[in-house]
Amino acid sequence: MKSAVVVFPASNCDRDAAVALKQMTGKDPHMVWHQDADLPEVDLVVLPGGFSYGDYLRCGAMASQSAVMRAVKAHAERGGAVLGICNGFQVLTESHLLPGALIRNADLKFVCRPVALAVEETQSTFTRKYEKGQRLSFPVAHGEGNFVADAETLDRLEGEGRVVFRYTEGDNPNGSARNIAGILSEKRNVLGLMPHPERVVDPLLGGTDGRALFESLIETLS
Repeated sequence: MKSAVVVFPASNCDRDAAVALKQMTGKDPHMVWHQDADLPEVDLVVLPGGFSYGDYLRCGAMASQSAVMRAVKAHAERGGAVLGICNGFQVLTESHLLPGALIRNADLKFVCRPVALAVEETQSTFTRKYEKGQRLSFPVAHGEGNFVADAETLDRLEGEGRVVFRYTEGDNPNGSARNIAGILSEKRNVLGLMPHPERVVDPLLGGTDGRALFESLIETLS
């Protein structure tokens, strides 16, 4: 599987994503600068966590207007896989590659800790190596991860099996609607999630629950 990681000014999880991809695939991903107009020929594009453009205006708003995002949209329209983690998820909603929005956490506090998740959907490029209902522990680190959408959109996401990860009852760290932690695009080739799977692929880093996400991608895209 060939992959690329987009680097925006103030991204701070791009190296985490690159290390995880190298560890899982054995290949260095391409590191793509936000001003690049083109992407290399890859199967997967990762929009990493961080604080792109210092979170000015809104989280992900300025990044969504960067030159490289035109290429990311074209990649997604061709059916290419896109994974947005944390700030990357915010960039995807601001780019309208995913519905809804991510606003300030309900308690207005930055949260940084492991959270318990349930796998809601396994019929996807990203989750086929998990079992439906499987419980996972991924870390989160964000102040604006509260997923919101109108009732019609939420019902459509649920009805179409596009809610992939959900915070377990009582462990919703940000107040997200219906405990939603990650969603798929309509074509199911774009995934955005607030928790960080790239930080749990090595037991030395505290867990391996994120490995199956990358194994799913490798099995599907290689």
